[in-house]
Amino acid sequence: MFQPSKQTIAMLEDIERRIDPDVEEDYQQQWRDFLYDRFEGEIFIPVRKQHAEPSFTYPKININDAIADYDLMLQSQLCGTSNALTKSGNLCIRTNYGTGILSSLFGAEIFVMPYEMNTLPTTRSLNDTEKIRAIVEKGMPDLETGFGKRVFECGEVYAEILQKYPKIAKYVDVYHPDLQGPLDICELLWGGEMFYAMYDEPELVHAALQLITDTYTAFMERWHKLFPAREDMNPHWGIWHRGNILLRNDSAMNLSPSLYEEFSVPYDGALLSHFGGGAMHYCGKGDHYIEQLCNIPGLYGVNLSQPQYNDMEKIYRNTVDKGIKILAFNRDYAQKDLVRAGGFHHNLHS
Repeated sequence: MFQPSKQTIAMLEDIERRIDPDVEEDYQQQWRDFLYDRFEGEIFIPVRKQHAEPSFTYPKININDAIADYDLMLQSQLCGTSNALTKSGNLCIRTNYGTGILSSLFGAEIFVMPYEMNTLPTTRSLNDTEKIRAIVEKGMPDLETGFGKRVFECGEVYAEILQKYPKIAKYVDVYHPDLQGPLDICELLWGGEMFYAMYDEPELVHAALQLITDTYTAFMERWHKLFPAREDMNPHWGIWHRGNILLRNDSAMNLSPSLYEEFSVPYDGALLSHFGGGAMHYCGKGDHYIEQLCNIPGLYGVNLSQPQYNDMEKIYRNTVDKGIKILAFNRDYAQKDLVRAGGFHHNLHS
């Protein structure tokens, strides 16, 4: 049995006291109305109708300390929950081990950032096609290698502790770890040679992506045994979305539309189908493949972080004009583009 520290218990008790079920039910209902097309405005900005201040100053937790200590990991996540209660935002936490969780299962070396950077860890790419070939031949890895063991053990700690606090158990969701998406994982594992291999050895790239997709599926299924997904909507960061997963596809900015269609759509589509749909995040430029992305069945939302690198009219035509939500969008861009013909069709969150 895990024993939380006095500091963690104090934070849990403080958050339990501050949660008002009426406020949280109202806040979640605002999101349901938006996600299920009952929102009548143009830019959705949810507002918590009452704020609750903490009774003491919460600690600042360095992420390097958190990844080495489950108690500190929980504290670091509870800090975000406390902040959400003082303004607007989801009450949700995760086992926060960075972008290299899945790539670490396949033997990619974990790289912890310098302490003073206070930045999540990642993994070093293998940069060796022959090693990728060996990984494919070996098949699915043990889910408890690399970061896997820590992710699941930390999740078990959360499940054990949070159930002791009724309001936290009901209103503070534990959302799924940062598993990225198949293409991102493949690049994290393989390195830049992956892009050459798309031309030189496409069969090997497909085999690697299929293995990654199968491993992702197994990992998520095990995670959902700890924390089952909600049926109507699920949280991630400061948003809610329909479906059970939020994929990430930053690597796709490097692909042409035809390469994206060949090497990303089948695997993203398989995961969205298997897990009841979801949303997609990407950084950088994505307007060149946005049409292919938004044709994937089960894609309910898109989160893009850098509108300045995109032809936003092309993005809008393929998302909000088609009923696909834009989530956590830059508010200045939203206000500027509100004058476009047709507006946002009630499908943009900022």
